[in-house]
Parts: sequence; structure tokens; C-alpha cells
Amino acid sequence: MDKKLIWIGVGILALVLLGITFSVLFAKPPEFRGTSYAEPFPPATEIELTKSDGTMFRLSEQTGKIHLIFFGYTSCPDFCPTTLAEMKLLTDDLGANAENVQVLFITVDPEKDTPEKIQEYVSRFNTNFIGLSGTQAELEPIWQGYGIFREVTNQSTALGTVINHTVRLYLVDLEGNLRLSYAYGTPYTDVVFDIELLLDEAK
Repeated sequence: MDKKLIWIGVGILALVLLGITFSVLFAKPPEFRGTSYAEPFPPATEIELTKSDGTMFRLSEQTGKIHLIFFGYTSCPDFCPTTLAEMKLLTDDLGANAENVQVLFITVDPEKDTPEKIQEYVSRFNTNFIGLSGTQAELEPIWQGYGIFREVTNQSTALGTVINHTVRLYLVDLEGNLRLSYAYGTPYTDVVFDIELLLDEAK
């Protein structure tokens, strides 16, 4: 074989290996797709509410799981059922990793949403979801802590009075820190990606 061709082949191989080396050494780590909070990540506002079975739920006691928190109400005509349906798809996609994730749905309509009513509502989407309610006094510090806007309107639908509210999904990480949030309309697959990234980091 012509030595010139051999040297050309060696040169091409060297360039390929060099390119691979550079891509490995200088590759950017995967980036989260949600909106990230600034480090040091803020501790998530405590959620302390009575569940439908009478037991107390305290977010601070739930470290070791990722929590996805959404605020809404059971007579919501659009955003809430859509988001909960997407949360069901999300847990289905996670497979075995779903055991490391807890979905919380917290009411913005305490006058109508009892703990029993909101739990029955979320269970239609997934029996592992937790619905939480309480008194206005119990809920207001939680709404404020997560920056939830809430406005009872004069409008109504067949389901009841319309309540305008913040439509955003909040992710609390395994250590109980408020880590990421997602605007309404974010593909649920982006949330799946971020959850798997967080779980991989924790290994």
C-alpha cells in the first residue's frame, strides 16, 4: 500500500480521536429545561395541612422524594384538569422512577374544596396523587410562600365560580429545596427530563 495513503489514514484517525477527546472533555453538562431558582436554592415553604384520612401532611417530613406542586380547585374548567392529566402521563413515563415523585394538588378554593373532595378529585387522575385543602388562614401563608395569585371572580361556568389563579408547576427537590418551576404549557416531557436528571445526580 502507498505510504502516503497510510499517513493520510493515520492523520484522519488522529483528527477523529482528537475530536472525540475534545467533545468528552469539554461537553456541557445537561441543562434543566424548567426555570431554575438561584443558588443557594431556597427551602420550599412548609405545607402543613390535614389529608382526607385525617392525618397531617408536612412537606418538611417528606425529604427523599421529588414533589411536584400545583395550585388549583376542583371546579376549574380548564387549566387544572389539563395539568393533572399531564401529571398522570408524566408518572406513567417515569416508570419505576415514579415511586420517587409525589404530585400535590393544593386548593385555592377552601370554601368548596374539603380535604375529602379534593382527594377524590385528584384520585380520578392517579390514586397516588395527594389533594390538600384547609382553612383560609392555613392556606394563605402557603399561597404567599409560593407566590400564588388568587382572585375570586363574578364569572361562572357550569362547574361553579371562576377563580383566577397562578398556573405554574413547582418542583421541590429531594432535599426539600424549591428547585425549578414550569409555566403552563411546558411539555410534560421536559419535566420528566428534569426529574430524571435530578435522580441521576443523586445516585
